[in-house]
Amino acid sequence: MIEKPITDYDEEVRNCSCSYCGNNCDDITYLLKDKKIVGVRHACRIGASKIINDQDQRLLNPLVRNDEGILEETTWDVALDKTARLLYESDRPVLYGWGETSVEAIKKGIKIAEKTGAVMDNQSTICHGSSIQAFQNVGHPVMTLGEVKNRADVVVYVGTNPMDDHPRHLSRYTTFPEGFFRKNGRKDRTVITLDPKYTNTAKVSDEWIQFNMNEDYLLFDALRMLLKGESLDEEEIAGVPTSQLENLIQIMKNAEYGALFFGLGVSQTLGKQKNVDMLIQLVEDLNRYSKWSMLPMRGFFNVSGFNIALTSETGYPYGVDFSRGYPRFMVGETTTIDLLNRREPDFFMAISADPGVQFPGYTIKHLVNIPTIQIDTHWGPYTELADIVLPSTRVGVETEGTAYRMDSIPLFMKKVIDKPENCHSDEWILTQLYERIEILKQEEDN
Repeated sequence: MIEKPITDYDEEVRNCSCSYCGNNCDDITYLLKDKKIVGVRHACRIGASKIINDQDQRLLNPLVRNDEGILEETTWDVALDKTARLLYESDRPVLYGWGETSVEAIKKGIKIAEKTGAVMDNQSTICHGSSIQAFQNVGHPVMTLGEVKNRADVVVYVGTNPMDDHPRHLSRYTTFPEGFFRKNGRKDRTVITLDPKYTNTAKVSDEWIQFNMNEDYLLFDALRMLLKGESLDEEEIAGVPTSQLENLIQIMKNAEYGALFFGLGVSQTLGKQKNVDMLIQLVEDLNRYSKWSMLPMRGFFNVSGFNIALTSETGYPYGVDFSRGYPRFMVGETTTIDLLNRREPDFFMAISADPGVQFPGYTIKHLVNIPTIQIDTHWGPYTELADIVLPSTRVGVETEGTAYRMDSIPLFMKKVIDKPENCHSDEWILTQLYERIEILKQEEDN
């Protein structure tokens, strides 16, 4: 079925940013009628759906759960005052999320965490946190997506499926676009997918290499051995014929510019950080023969921005604990899932995130027993747990702000339409909370 082009609009707003995934596509055109979005051009199917269906399950008023356990509408002053007091009086608060908000809001959150001794964490703790640990241990041969578009003649995807998760990644940055040194686009590139599953990305690749689940480390180690001229006695490694691995190494060695992308299929399988360690060292070894770089496929549009902003302010990328009056970071000790599993937090606030979807069942159980706050744009599973709901706005649609693309390039996301009447930006909400906490502290000191 071919959809008819939208013709009933009275305004175009061009060069907008999409706030769906780490691609941060900034060539989006919004079609407006009576200052409302009625259509979108250039966005992928997921980004367009998120933009067009923005009003579905939209949170439009502050909510507070009453004595009967029902969320009912309230005023902003009541909701903010209650939230500020609960946060100020808590002993072990956690501020979690931040992947779908602006850097400006994140910096406000850091100030609140410093003031209240909270733990500040984001989605990295359950996705690419292990990748960040590997970068800290081994290094990061980083690149920009612009370099890949203009230079890469070999592109390798490992444990990731961007055709479904980041739909414009291949068409905009890595495979199909014409680049400065790749005038013929797809014809000038070799695309290889390494994945246990035959994904949609594998379908459009020149070669799909299927390896055994949870044998990532073994596979990468074997590739390093072959690269260094060692012979492999086994006929297959990690379920892959040795001859196929030898062919892969020859392709990678002879690349003019190689780009490797990896996803949670590497960072969250058995081995986790060590898988990424070995993959980084493989890329470093390849640089003795050619030019190679690598990037993790980041999910939310500003999950990378959180890591960058927090590192610039505290020296640590996620799971930062301010309870001792200074920033402290230790995986397994100050990370959200571990804190909740030990039943330590007595206050939990989710900002632009839904723990009800992301967290394990045992972890979520503790949220039922403590004050929980939601700052978000839409109703979700976490809303059913929240004691207070503060409705926010969409960055890049109703609010301007800064976000970092998956390759750590900062992009300004402009405002396109006015926000709903009784909603406010995350930055405004957090500023109001900080000011109320300051007043509570002054009252206590006096």
